[in-house]
Amino acid sequence: MGRKNNWMDFGYTEHSHRHISIVSKRAGEILEKLGYAERTVELAKIAGYLHDIGNCVNRTDHAHSGAILAYDILKDMGMPVNERTEIMMAIGNHDENTGTAVSDISAALILADKSDVHRDRVTNKNLSTFDIHDRVNYAVTEAKLNIDSEKRIVTLDLTIDTKLCPVLDYFEIFMQRTMMSKYAAKYLKIWFELVINGTKLL
Repeated sequence: MGRKNNWMDFGYTEHSHRHISIVSKRAGEILEKLGYAERTVELAKIAGYLHDIGNCVNRTDHAHSGAILAYDILKDMGMPVNERTEIMMAIGNHDENTGTAVSDISAALILADKSDVHRDRVTNKNLSTFDIHDRVNYAVTEAKLNIDSEKRIVTLDLTIDTKLCPVLDYFEIFMQRTMMSKYAAKYLKIWFELVINGTKLL
């Protein structure tokens, strides 16, 4: 019997348990450190854990299909309509090509999701066949999302191995995500900063 196909086998960046666990944890931490209610923090964690479920349908428009799937799952589990609607909105707006921050939970989800840039997300193990997305992610050896609640600043602090990838390549593929993060922070009335290799760039 041949190996079962998985959408992860086709060279996409990792979106499995590792990624969703990080996004769930970070989304909750952002709102918790900004003083949001415990239930709101929990809803952000749930949105983070379910945000990429649409990939089981198709990578294209996965945010929209994922929002519908999550809504139906949470409805079947008995979650109140106002809460599952909040999660649906957050998931449906987390992709940079079609979404934007529309709520506090969606803003936290965006910041958490876009901060997970790391070599552990590269599923293609053949360095000779890396495209720019593989190369940039693989070059990031450390990624921290720091929240300063007193100064109301959220900082994405990256360490990039410039022998593998120049910093300019990061902006070539992630500028849209960076601007989405900046707007999401603004929605939460905080400031977004990007630090790469110890230098503040935004």
